Amino acid sequence: MALFVAGLNHRTAPVAVREQLAVEDDKLRELIRDVQATGAMREAVVISTCNRVEVYGVADAPGEARAVVFRRLCQHRGLDPALIEAHVYTHLDDEAVRHAFRVASSLDSMMVGEPQILGQVKDAFALAQACETVGPTLHTLFSQAFAVAKKVRTDTDIARHAVSVSFAAVELAKKIFAGLAGRAVLLVGAGKMSELAAKHLVDQGAFPIYVVNRTWARAQEMARALSGTAVPFDELDTALGSVDIVVTSTGAPEPVIRRDLVQRVMHGRRGRALFFIDIAVPRDVEETVETLADVYCYDIDDLQQVVDANLRERAREAQRAEGLVEREVAKFAARLRDVEVVPTIVSLRERLESIRVAELRRALARVPEAPPETREAMEALSSAIVNKILHAPITKLRESGRAGAGRSWTTLVQELFGLGRTP
Repeated sequence: MALFVAGLNHRTAPVAVREQLAVEDDKLRELIRDVQATGAMREAVVISTCNRVEVYGVADAPGEARAVVFRRLCQHRGLDPALIEAHVYTHLDDEAVRHAFRVASSLDSMMVGEPQILGQVKDAFALAQACETVGPTLHTLFSQAFAVAKKVRTDTDIARHAVSVSFAAVELAKKIFAGLAGRAVLLVGAGKMSELAAKHLVDQGAFPIYVVNRTWARAQEMARALSGTAVPFDELDTALGSVDIVVTSTGAPEPVIRRDLVQRVMHGRRGRALFFIDIAVPRDVEETVETLADVYCYDIDDLQQVVDANLRERAREAQRAEGLVEREVAKFAARLRDVEVVPTIVSLRERLESIRVAELRRALARVPEAPPETREAMEALSSAIVNKILHAPITKLRESGRAGAGRSWTTLVQELFGLGRTP
């Protein structure tokens, strides 16, 4: 039986191909059961996200199993398998283990370090368990993949650095205010990116939220989405005086927040800092505003510089994570190889033990008058002989398993000792 993974992802297939193969959960359940019914695989887990469709399986003939899976998947989606074939990759044994660990740890993601993929893999695993297509090999593989992903996040900073403009703004705000709990936020304009930044701020404890927009209905709509309060546009100066963080994204052709307005507002703030996140292009905040005391202003280019620096830092942390994954792959591969020879070791021990017990019984039957100490001595002697006979073949089986030659040696031992036949 071989462990394999076959699939396509954002590196091997364009979105136009990936979206044709993506499978919803209800259809995924049907597909898994359909594939299992073919008998091509003993175990199966299917992962389907916007960036990947992958099948993890255990099969006697991985190539045949791969062909069956993607033929059935294409049938479900009404596609010609020939159009998909060029985009599909296959990894076997150690390479499949490495791939699973890298996927769960977000090292194979479009955005390295993103947290969503681990949840998606866990959901796919849970669905396969519900469909009863997970056996001992895939259970061990995915349990270890989850442990490796946790270790990568614990032992490296791969997920710590913001790699989106909106979240970079939140990181900067946290540095300026030493924490965001209870910090009031004002949204000026109703752009999608500013809304996302506001949601990140709220997640970090910022509150309350105010929304100013020239269109009153839009201000009310966004305020409801953020559990905030809409403020009329002509009360902008009052709102500026009462908040700590301002996120702007109006789409106006000229700045809507000018130096003279902010200067008046700052007089009444008595040294309280005011932080502007200007995500608009053209900019909403006049360039000279940042020269005022206690005013911090970052535009889209400033935020992008933070993102670029953080991406470089993530790349360095990803190298550390790759080393960690390699060590875990080696440990897992050794464990799998041990597992491969264990059934033969158990059978060998049981075979010789059954012979020992039977022969000891015959010998004792011929000397019924033997005292208890003699019987104990014969028991100990026979056990010692069996253990000495077992030592060499068991050692060789374990060594051959770790060296990747377990299958040939298990076959040899089974033949030599007649395992599977009645003593």
